[in-house]
Amino acid sequence: MGASPPSTIQALNERSREIFRSIVDAYVETGAPVGSRTISRRLGIDLSPATIRNVMADLEDLGLLYAPHTSAGRLPTDIGMRLFVHGLLEHGNLTKGERENIESQCVASGRSLPQALEEATHMLSGLSRCAGLVVAPKQDEPLKHIEFVLLGPGRALVVLVFASGAVENRVIDVPAGLPASSLIEASNYLSARLAGRTIAEALGEIRDELTAQHARLDELTSRVVEQGLATWATDDKGGALIVRGQAHLLEDINAIEDLEAIRKLFSVLETKEALKSLLDLTGSAQGVQIYIGADNALFDLAGCSVVIAPYANSQQKIVGAVGVVGPTRIDYARIIPMVDYTAKVIGRILG
Repeated sequence: MGASPPSTIQALNERSREIFRSIVDAYVETGAPVGSRTISRRLGIDLSPATIRNVMADLEDLGLLYAPHTSAGRLPTDIGMRLFVHGLLEHGNLTKGERENIESQCVASGRSLPQALEEATHMLSGLSRCAGLVVAPKQDEPLKHIEFVLLGPGRALVVLVFASGAVENRVIDVPAGLPASSLIEASNYLSARLAGRTIAEALGEIRDELTAQHARLDELTSRVVEQGLATWATDDKGGALIVRGQAHLLEDINAIEDLEAIRKLFSVLETKEALKSLLDLTGSAQGVQIYIGADNALFDLAGCSVVIAPYANSQQKIVGAVGVVGPTRIDYARIIPMVDYTAKVIGRILG
């Protein structure tokens, strides 16, 4: 599961482990710094606040805790959270009702794989109160509609709607100062040629038409179309990243720094690097993988944790992954078995 647990765990006696575990539990619940009196009440054992403060100071010296302010309580560091998750966490078990709920959401009668993946993303987001992630296999089905939406100077979003109802979004570069009319014309041109066909089927024909200048598009519109085609043609790893429930991450913001971290995360999730990174994380993995803070360079800047598990097709080849991304204080004990079971359900659909 991600990075190896620090050897620091060997240096903790039973009292230190109980106090550290209680600090992390309180932090996961509240997100606020934890003081000695809080720990004394939570533990319900005969330890004075002074004794607890001494243990907390030792934990701080080991790099497991830090004080955000001079007079404040303590918070776990990323290293501390990794130690807790890999060495001290007791995983919860899903109830029969939770397992049945996950199965019913993903395996509803007549639901296609893209629909099941979309539902899995919503479900993981709702159950975890974080953002749900699904790395979906490359779409190889007919398109229903395509649309270009201007995001800002030099950037546009391509929205692909497939016949099954699945939606895939990609960000592309477009000429600066591009008029809205060029995006509308590019959308209409490609929709007319792609509707009812896969991208692979129509790609060569559209390129031939553009090369022969039979497309009757102005120069800017042609460049938008070509940029879209180039994005699909060079997508060698394939797949799409579905993210749902980002709003959950804004519900529990404690400081302006937290808001900035979430903004960075939103930016990261819009990039191709996010898809590649998540594919790389699970490409040869077995079971649930957990990445906290600097465990993964892509998400380190956003100060987030990723809990993700791969799923395989009928040939036992890993083709995608499901998971959750959120702050480092997510409820790991609940989320880890949830992600694990969802990945197994999706794998059964592909089997």
